[in-house]
Amino acid sequence: MSFLTVCLNPTLQKTLSFPSVTPDAVNRTAVHRLDAGGKGIHVTRVLNQLGKEAVHLTHLGGEMKPLFLSLCEPTAERALASEGSRSVQDGLAINWVESNSQIRFCYTVINESNGEVTELVEEAEPVGSQTETRLLEKFDSLLSGSSIHCLIISGTKAAGYSDTVIPEMVRKAKEKGLFVILDIKGSDLKESLKYEPDIIKPNLDEFISTFRFGINGTHDLILDIAKKYKCRIILTNGSQKILVIGCAANSEVNYFEVDPAVCADGRVINTTGCGDAFTAGLAAVLFPDGNRKNAADFKTAINEGIRCGALNAGLLKPGTIR
Repeated sequence: MSFLTVCLNPTLQKTLSFPSVTPDAVNRTAVHRLDAGGKGIHVTRVLNQLGKEAVHLTHLGGEMKPLFLSLCEPTAERALASEGSRSVQDGLAINWVESNSQIRFCYTVINESNGEVTELVEEAEPVGSQTETRLLEKFDSLLSGSSIHCLIISGTKAAGYSDTVIPEMVRKAKEKGLFVILDIKGSDLKESLKYEPDIIKPNLDEFISTFRFGINGTHDLILDIAKKYKCRIILTNGSQKILVIGCAANSEVNYFEVDPAVCADGRVINTTGCGDAFTAGLAAVLFPDGNRKNAADFKTAINEGIRCGALNAGLLKPGTIR
């Protein structure tokens, strides 16, 4: 096992694709699917498709928990009575704790006539009072082994978690010498920076809203953060150039821009999960054989992230590259 992925907001993702969408009218489609989702699931699935071993940590609860697990692990026998690990259809390993809260639904509506991809997102129910304690205990157990080399935390957390849960996981991971990649925003990101994560990867809008700077001040700010916290920063921006800031061991900061790739046939089908596919591709190159000894250079890792994001965009299923 090389990768531990964490997302504290599991999702049932409904995707619907319409030839066209007419407002204030009944729109019907035969092209739709339901998947287990959430940013961490997407990252884990793509890592698996790239041939990497990863375990995902999350919470589950409510009447939709059997549905979520059945979408991950469509087998006849599932022991749902207790918390535990599941080997799922995509080759993923899911560790979960009981949250006593319903899993949210999110919806992707695709308008084929103009290429618009609209996300409709339910806010999550608050998790139960003991969820955080159980989750951190399982996190500690996963870290106690020697097989985890890289921690990836993605997305927002559900209500009911404290403001310290994500920074605490970052602190523990760095103390154990793990490589840490964060695709988070807001106070979770700001409070985690003091533990010097290796890579932070919000999109440009999330970065600006987190640090409350105007777009014109972004360049100087990202350089300052990279140098102060000894981290690399990747800011995606849809179809626009990706901003990359790398801080070397000697505290020198390098800044460059990269053009995002397009789908092989130029056709974008579903952009949901593209950022997560990027994260997985990046991480897979940085840890090609379970450690960083043979890791490719950072620009090569960026390019693999771009390739995976483009593959995801060309598919209907979110968070996949095949």
